[in-house]
Order: sequence, then structure tokens, then C-alpha cells
Amino acid sequence: MAALSQKRSCGQIMNEFGEFMWNPRTREFMGRTASSWVLIVTFYVVFYAFLTGMFALSIWVMLQTIDDYTPKYWDRLSSPGLMIRPKTDSLEIVYNINDTGNSGWGAYVAKLNSALEVYNDSVQVQQGSVCNPGVFNKQDNMGDVKNNHKKACQFLRSSLGNCSGLDDPTYGYKDGSPCVLIKMNRIINFLPGVIPSLSNSSITINCTGKTTDTELMLGRRTYYPSNGTVLGTMDLMYFPYYGKKAQTNYTQPLVAVQFHNVTQNQDLFVECRANAANINSNDDRDKFSGRVTFKLRINK
Repeated sequence: MAALSQKRSCGQIMNEFGEFMWNPRTREFMGRTASSWVLIVTFYVVFYAFLTGMFALSIWVMLQTIDDYTPKYWDRLSSPGLMIRPKTDSLEIVYNINDTGNSGWGAYVAKLNSALEVYNDSVQVQQGSVCNPGVFNKQDNMGDVKNNHKKACQFLRSSLGNCSGLDDPTYGYKDGSPCVLIKMNRIINFLPGVIPSLSNSSITINCTGKTTDTELMLGRRTYYPSNGTVLGTMDLMYFPYYGKKAQTNYTQPLVAVQFHNVTQNQDLFVECRANAANINSNDDRDKFSGRVTFKLRINK
């Protein structure tokens, strides 16, 4: 027991470690002979080379199933959602008429100017194409021949009328008659169905108060473009959307709604809906499916 419990000196430990690293009697390096090291290194080189090859092959096979222009699956969104501009994190448009700074309506005007830059008539004429209104802008592939790049229809900023910012650079915010832009999220190959009682050539957008009292306090509304209706319209020629790579110059159609004589100093909750036969705007599980709700408050 005394021999077993006897401690080794530092020199003994170093000698044992040195013999482990290189044993001149057995000619072993770290417990293995040269031939043993060659075999184990060769095994792991071949093993990891095989794994690397299998991984690369699986990635290559997967890439063969992917189209550069169209996603393989896009069924997560059956109905497009709506969003508003000016863009706000809380979906609230709240301002004081007398406050023109960054904390007031001036900030909303700056955001609208930024959002509408790509819709300037000069940009759209240069990048977009003149399309036939009232019909889908289908540009299908011819068998195995890909029809890329696909043309995008012009959406002129001037079509937004008083909400274009061209005649009124404050978009009505200075006078308490603010403009709000409604845009629809893009879904590749989505073809909206018209509701003939509303329009035969467009899907329509309407904004109403969440309650009867709110509806009355919102006052009169004007939509741009309206194409002869009392609602906002998005012409069928802007559909379908083929994807960012296939349709590089595509700009989403917009609907602008201007709220006239809004009751001031009141929280007004507004709901805007897209009216189309195949857009579900009544899904309680998805508050943005075919609709968007925001708060409007004008203080004085």
C-alpha cells in the first residue's frame, strides 16, 4: 500500500510523458507506430471526404429542383395582406395640425415622399410598360422556354390625384384632410377575382370606421384611383406578379384614400379591406388577411 500511495516526482512524470510522445524502443509516436498512424489518417481522410461528397451531392440535387425565378412552394399565403403608408411601427397616424416638425405631420409627409419616389411618372415611363387595362397581364412561359424578364405595367404617381403630392405637397395633412396609401402584399401568380357588382375590371378597396360612431366621425372620403366607382381600385393589369427576379421593375399598385372633415381630438379606428372574390378578409386568425386596421387622430 505504501508503494502504491508513493507520489511520482516531476521528473518521472516528464520522463513518462516524453516516452509517450516518442518511445525509441517500440518506435511509437503518441502510442502508435508509423504504419498505424498512416492507416488511421487515411481512414478519416476517406471518411470525411465521403461525407463531404454526399453533402455536396445532396445540395446539388436539391438545387436542380429550384427555379431561379419562381419559388417551389408559396402556399403559406392564400390571401394577400394590406399595409398602409406612411409606414409606422404601431399602425397609428396621430399628429397635431399646428406641429410641422419631425414629431408632427412633417414626418408623415417625408415618409410619403420617400414611398412615392419610384412611382414618379418619369421613372414609370422609363421602366414600366403601357398595358391593356381591365385584363390580367399574363406572360406565361412557352413550354420549356422561360419568358424572362417579364414586363411590368406602369403605375403613374399622377393617378393618385390629390394624394399624389404633386398639387398638394403636404398630402392634405396641413389642412386636417390626410391621405393614406393602401398597398397590397405581393403573392406570386396570384390572380384576384373581381366582384361584378363593384367593378368588372378591378379589385376595390374601401375604408370604414370600426364602429358606427367612428364611421360618422371619419366624414367624407375620396379614393384615388377610382376608375368611375366610389371606391379605390387596383386594375387587373397589375396581376399576376411573377417575382422580383423575373419582374425586376414591378411596382405594386396603390390606392390612396383622403379623409375630409375628420372629427378632431378623437381616436378613430379605421379598417381598410380589399374586395375580391378570392381574398378572405374575415379571417379572425389573421388580422392582416385582405385588410388592415389603423388609428387616425388629428389634434388641434
